[in-house]
Amino acid sequence: MEIFNAVSTDVKQIHQLIKVYADKGIVLPRSYLSLYQHLQCLYVMKEEGKIVGVAGLHVLGEDLAEIRSLVVDDQYAGNGIGRLLVNKVAEEAVKLGIQRLISLTYEKEFFAKCDFTVVSRHSLPEKVWVDCMSCPKNDACDEIAMIRFIA
Repeated sequence: MEIFNAVSTDVKQIHQLIKVYADKGIVLPRSYLSLYQHLQCLYVMKEEGKIVGVAGLHVLGEDLAEIRSLVVDDQYAGNGIGRLLVNKVAEEAVKLGIQRLISLTYEKEFFAKCDFTVVSRHSLPEKVWVDCMSCPKNDACDEIAMIRFIA
């Protein structure tokens, strides 16, 4: 299995994979339009043409980016795919001059294993002012903010 930059023909599979986790309340849903608009920031792991994992890189400021929509097909969970995708996103972020990579997540233990540490969501004003203000969970956000220093 390899990690690839997503292409337009991947969007339907990406959408379905994210929807599985969005329906469980684990990640925020993504529309087809959002996926197409951010296609250049999405990375997929494929096995024989099937997408088994996806992760997005979203730049929030001069030295800050977020890993988004990190999901792995349930049939492939526990095989290190999530960690490989996190590392790929981190490598790409470094190429862009990013020094801090964040995640707002419910998967604290997973991200801790990927060298992220818990921080206050309010210590990330770039995230709060760009995304959190329009998020339906803003007033009752229960996600855990985590950060990894990558450069």
